Amino acid sequence: MSSIHEQAMNYVYQQVLQRLTGYFNRAERTALQLLIQRLIVAAGGIERISSYKVMVAFSGGKDSAYAVAFLRAAQLSIANRSPATFNLRIATLRHPGMTSAVMDNIHRCYSALFLYDDPRTEVLMVDQHQVRPFRVDSPFSTAGRERSRSDMLLTGHLTGGEARSTFCNSTYLGLADFFGRAACWGTGIDALANGDSTKQQKRYVAWAMRLAQGLQLPPSDWRNQSFNGVLNTVSQVGHAYYRELYDEGCEPVGRLRAYPNQAVVPAFITISDLVSCHADDHWPLLTQFLKFQFDDLSFNFSESDSATPLLIAHVRGLQAHYLRGRSYQDGVGEFVLLAKALMRRKHMPQRLIDQAMAAYDSPMKIEAQRALATAHAMDAFGLSDAQLVCLLFAPFVDSGRMLEAFLRRCHPGMLVALPDLHKALMGLQVPEQVTQWLVDISGLSKASLQSLYGKKRVDFRDKTSLLARVGAGDPDKDRVITCDAETCALVPETVLGL
Repeated sequence: MSSIHEQAMNYVYQQVLQRLTGYFNRAERTALQLLIQRLIVAAGGIERISSYKVMVAFSGGKDSAYAVAFLRAAQLSIANRSPATFNLRIATLRHPGMTSAVMDNIHRCYSALFLYDDPRTEVLMVDQHQVRPFRVDSPFSTAGRERSRSDMLLTGHLTGGEARSTFCNSTYLGLADFFGRAACWGTGIDALANGDSTKQQKRYVAWAMRLAQGLQLPPSDWRNQSFNGVLNTVSQVGHAYYRELYDEGCEPVGRLRAYPNQAVVPAFITISDLVSCHADDHWPLLTQFLKFQFDDLSFNFSESDSATPLLIAHVRGLQAHYLRGRSYQDGVGEFVLLAKALMRRKHMPQRLIDQAMAAYDSPMKIEAQRALATAHAMDAFGLSDAQLVCLLFAPFVDSGRMLEAFLRRCHPGMLVALPDLHKALMGLQVPEQVTQWLVDISGLSKASLQSLYGKKRVDFRDKTSLLARVGAGDPDKDRVITCDAETCALVPETVLGL
């Protein structure tokens, strides 16, 4: 880099810093200085700061966008007063539930903070076992989509569409792998900046620790385990979970079997005590500087790591209509009420609550959202409404106990083929069109259908089942409406009814 170009770039960075900190209030400016001091001490002094690399996860949501902006302000502030500054790695977990609106938010954030061309920053995306530079137009991998779809369908059939298990278990189990891949990439990192609250961190650790204890995995003293040790323990839990979910040889390609060999023992730098999680506190920064836009698919919960809240509301509507003898609108309406209470609990601005509720304030609007959800389910997961309804009935488990009820309610014309359907699920010889109908209506492979036929529906009181314990393992014993990387939004199981 020529000296003239370097001077020009330094000027650009100073302008970015000036604009960014111009949106900070007095408390945020004070918090920024505390973060700078925290980073310098962690690096071992200002003279070592240039070789220090900090990683932060960016989910694409409003809270993590603010955390990224805060760390960028610290990076540029140190550079503005010292010869060098720390290196910043920002990593995003790519998954099928991540909509184009979320990807666009990430891109606008990176552009506003001038991250793409700064050699002191790395913007990465983890998709399956691949770690690569973030690209806003990068499609989700075929292997990753098939894996997520298969996980969702099998778990949904085994639990009757229970929300947390169907939409969030794979995400919880995949977080450790994501952090391991992102942290080990290239030359590794020195520190992991975490914007989650202490309560949220303890929740995840308590959940994982109980699962590990149930599998008799030593040791259980998480406070004294290394970062790599924690990742590998959660990995073992994940492998045990998927062994229970899939029969041998039936698991889709692309599942990660091990973490990189590189040992990663980063320091943990907590910033949750420095940043506010109330969007109103930094609304202009989000919407004017970072150009953050809220996604209609997400009830303004920012985004989700498994499936959007719109999709889960859609499933709730389908459940009400097909299983509970009520209308689709009734099911969605119940979810909307829960979502409204949850948004208030998360201290979301009233303008966002009003915006989300307005999309469901008439039967015509609910039908429009239904069409949007149907299209999203197909685009993101390759699932039709018929396949989602099939999942809710769970007609194949317990030797097809609910198969006749499913046919009577949804496909009465197939009742005549009921004996052949049972034979196909048992692996006996039947006309090809019978097997093909099962594959088409469920979205599952022939092998997976036959596997489900021999399994029992998950009993969440069963302490010996890892599928049950992962799905019911939250410290608060609640069920998840939506699982996002910033927080797990919870409502009681008895209220959600999924």
